[in-house]
Parts: sequence; structure tokens; C-alpha cells
Amino acid sequence: MNGGVISTRYARALLQLTQESGRGEQVFSQARSLLADPSVAPSPLEDDLVRLVMLLERNGRGNLLRFILNDFVRMYCDKAGVLLVHLTFAVEAPGLPERISSLLGAKTGRRVVIESAVDPSLMGGFVLEADDRQLDASVRTQLERIRSQFIEKNNRIV
Repeated sequence: MNGGVISTRYARALLQLTQESGRGEQVFSQARSLLADPSVAPSPLEDDLVRLVMLLERNGRGNLLRFILNDFVRMYCDKAGVLLVHLTFAVEAPGLPERISSLLGAKTGRRVVIESAVDPSLMGGFVLEADDRQLDASVRTQLERIRSQFIEKNNRIV
């Protein structure tokens, strides 16, 4: 059986379990935390996640946990009307994630959850990813475009 199909089935079951138990938001938060840094498990771990891990181990499918959590987070966002946004800055920008969150929330009418990170290789600006779309306003990308255009124009001259 396909691992993608299996992980989707487990994720769907976990989503249904969290809806019945009313702990969807807590499991969503812990799943995101586990995906961000698997070496640091939230304490205490939600009962629904403990049950999932025990079931996976019993069925010999522990290696699918990461895929299942990714599918669960995606399904939860769709079901709960959450827009999960990955925002990467070149330098720390206090207050900017909150401003972007409120702007996106007003524009989309959805609750926005931002995961932010700092990547100095961007040199400046930011990269925003949401709903399989990406807005790259980084200096690195702009310099790369200028470089490509310069090389292309020089190749035409020669």
C-alpha cells in the first residue's frame, strides 16, 4: 500500500478523534511543534497524540509519524479555516509578523497562524509561503534576477 494513502488515513482518523474530543487546537499546536523540532516533545503530550503513537508502534508504522502529522496539520487547517503561513526574514523584525497576520486575516477572512524564522542568507527582505503560494521579496532573489538578466543580455551581445 502507498505510504501517502496510509498517512492520509491515519491523519483523517486523528482529525476525527480530535474533533470528537474537542482537543483539535491543542493537538494542532503540538503537531506543529513536533514537526518543527522532533527532538523536543511538548510536555505533557496530548492524549490523542499518545494514542496515535502507540497505535503506529503497535502496527509497525512508526516511520510514518512525520507524514501523518503533516497531513493532519493540512487537514486541520482546511477544516478549521486556518491559514498557516511560513515567514522567513533576513533579520529579526519585531512586530512585523503580527502586522502581516492581521493584514492576511482581514484579506482572507481566516485565522492566520504564522511560523517565522530568520535566514541571514536572504540578505534583506522576506519570503512568505501560504496555501502553496510563495511571495519572495528577498534581496538575494532580486540580485539573482538581476544577475540572470545581465548574463542573458551579455550573451546576446557576443
